[in-house]
Amino acid sequence: MADTSTLSTLPLADIHLPDVPGMWPLAWGWWVILTLALIGIAYLARVVIKHQRKNLARREALQRLAELKSPDDFNQLNLLLRQVAMSYHCREHVAGLTGQSWLLFLDQHLEEKDRGFVRLSETWQRGLFSPAPLDKDQFTMCYQQAKKWIRKANFLSKPDIYGESGNV
Repeated sequence: MADTSTLSTLPLADIHLPDVPGMWPLAWGWWVILTLALIGIAYLARVVIKHQRKNLARREALQRLAELKSPDDFNQLNLLLRQVAMSYHCREHVAGLTGQSWLLFLDQHLEEKDRGFVRLSETWQRGLFSPAPLDKDQFTMCYQQAKKWIRKANFLSKPDIYGESGNV
């Protein structure tokens, strides 16, 4: 066996451990994950911004609707609905609608359970053309229907404003 005195006198250097690997540079898998995460965040931001822009007219209309409290404001209520409709449809399509075709247009943008403009047709026409304002209950019914339309109208589909039969 080796003599312990000779082992201790050998000129050996201390053992140096290498540095612990750092975080950088990242492995390629982490770059893929980061890239996918950034693409996902960008896509999500784009969807949110598009949704906000799409509903801008709706939000502004709800703010203006809150200002219309009196039966004397009925014409303003109808005008507000027309402005919202023109924000989502071409002017040529909406501007020419009057009477039943206008109310049918409004109803066709709502789900079946929320429709009510055609049912309120007589009240709606009286509110527009009568020199006397509607009574408070009638105005409230029309106001609630207008509010429902502004909130829930589906502007993605193109309604058949003349119904399935083709006549007004």
